Amino acid sequence: MNILCIGDIVGPQAVEFITKNLWKIRKEYGISLVVANGENADLGNGLLENTAKLLLQSGIDVITSGNHIWQKSGIYPFLDDCRYVLRPANYPSTNPGHGWVIVEAEGYRVLVMNVQGLVYMEPLASPFDTVDAILKKNEGEYDIALVDLHAEATSEKAAFGHYFDGRIDIICGTHTHVQTADERILPGGSAFISDLGMCGVINSALGVKYEPILKKLRTGMPQRFELATGPITMNSVIFVYNEQNSKVELVKRVNFS
Repeated sequence: MNILCIGDIVGPQAVEFITKNLWKIRKEYGISLVVANGENADLGNGLLENTAKLLLQSGIDVITSGNHIWQKSGIYPFLDDCRYVLRPANYPSTNPGHGWVIVEAEGYRVLVMNVQGLVYMEPLASPFDTVDAILKKNEGEYDIALVDLHAEATSEKAAFGHYFDGRIDIICGTHTHVQTADERILPGGSAFISDLGMCGVINSALGVKYEPILKKLRTGMPQRFELATGPITMNSVIFVYNEQNSKVELVKRVNFS
């Protein structure tokens, strides 16, 4: 079974790319399940309900997120109503939404979890303890486990991967918008990559126009960031799950333009 994970979707142009291409990609590569981070899919960061619905209709099975999911308050009721759009589980339980969901793919029950890192990020509950609790709560209810750790530091992601090696089948990082080259099968059998990258404009600073970024870096003065326009790339990773031995046997970075 092939599982596709897509990096942070940045802006309406990236959304359009997905709506036009994802079902064709699913068919060509025999993809059974798609998980994508959608917290930057709309203008000014964040995610709107209509955009979330469009992405789900376009071939994404579960949308994960991170700190920008709270950017647009209009999504809050939808986070409560739709289990297929996740927010990091280690935010307070009183916050809108859910941090995990179990979906079916090829007859397998797949537990998809979403947590946020702590290094250079908001002070939240431990992602380690949070995922431990989710795994315990759902013990016996899933066949495959996947987590999106939305975090800044690759060291934290590597430590997280080591901690859950052998207990979670697929461990993905998001947030930096830069795809890492450390995809591998860990010693305990978990598939791992520090960051999936992004689906956004290739010639940009993480999806944003260069000019205001450069001005801010050179002057230190506040700038209004604007989304870049131009050719899109979709950074993603295919995880090949072997049903015979119940293990992920291949991790392959695939970038679509």
